[in-house]
Order: sequence, then structure tokens, then C-alpha cells
Amino acid sequence: MASLLSPPLNLPFNKANDVNVRALATKPLSKRDLFFGKARNVQFPAIKSKASTEADVLDKDSAEAVNDKDDFGLVGMHHVGILCENLERSLHFYQNILGLPINEARPHNKLPYRGAWLWVGAEMIHLMELPNPDPLTGRPEHGGRDRHACLAIRDVSKLKDILDKAGIPYTLSRSGRPAIFTRDPDANALEFTQVD
Repeated sequence: MASLLSPPLNLPFNKANDVNVRALATKPLSKRDLFFGKARNVQFPAIKSKASTEADVLDKDSAEAVNDKDDFGLVGMHHVGILCENLERSLHFYQNILGLPINEARPHNKLPYRGAWLWVGAEMIHLMELPNPDPLTGRPEHGGRDRHACLAIRDVSKLKDILDKAGIPYTLSRSGRPAIFTRDPDANALEFTQVD
């Protein structure tokens, strides 16, 4: 209802027009401008995650204070939600093939559906056993041309060997960079890009 009453936002989603270019040249960029795409390669302050079995808590002392009235304090990605038809089948893929550990501190039984939280470094994947509104067939063969989550890894060639042994299809990055794309058992696209 609020969206019907509020004026639409006119955000500069990757469009370089004269107004945006003039605005860049005539005024310093605010954190809001940086967030909504008027500048690239922005480094956001890191905040430490405490990966304990007691709780999933952020160390608030390490976050910068929010000073700008438009700055809501974006510090990073907390988790990515992924829909699955069968939790056990998905857990087999994410735990046994990819090696992701479960975050036992997350509330597996407090939600009205089955699910699991898996650690990916300091962030998480939240598997949710819910009906998937997306078609499972007709998706692009190359996951880079579909909605996908990208995970940073140390060695693409080792992951390639693991996927080969498991008989899981994949495609390599079309740009030539060290990255591999595959799909989970529910056709969710995943990218794994090699970082130093």
C-alpha cells in the first residue's frame, strides 16, 4: 500500500546520462551515491563476524558509525537464501560435495518451514525447503547468464576435479578468468570464482 502512496524512486541503475555525469563532476559523492551505482570499486568497511556456536552475532564495535542521514550502515552480505525441494538432497550437495558446515546456532526449528544454515566463510547460505516459483527447465546452460550467487574460492581446478568425480555438470567462465559455474539439485546457479 505504501508503494502506491509514495512517489516512485528514480535511481540511476547503471545508466550514465548527462545529469548523472554532471552531478559526479560538480559535487562530492555521498555514501548513498556510492551505494546506488554512481561510483564503482567502492570498498565498504569490513565488520568482524563472530562464528560461535552460541550465536550468530556481529561485532558492532568494528562497524563505522552511521553519520550521513542517507547512510544506513551497509557493511556486507549476511546470507543468501536458496529454495530447495528436498532439504536432505540439498544438504548432501552443499555439505558432502561442497564441504560447507552447518551453523548449528541458527534457528532451524523456529520457522514455519524446514531449512538449514550453512557457513560460507563468515557469511551463510540459508537453505529453505519451500515451493520454488521459478521453472527448473529452460534455464540457461551457463549459470553466469542466470540469477546466481558467487562464492570466492582458492582453487578452481580442485573444485573442477570434485565436480567431475561427482558427475555434476559445470561450465567455465566465458571471460577466461578462473571461475566455474554449476547448479545445485534444484537448478540454483552457483558461481565459484578464484581469489588470491
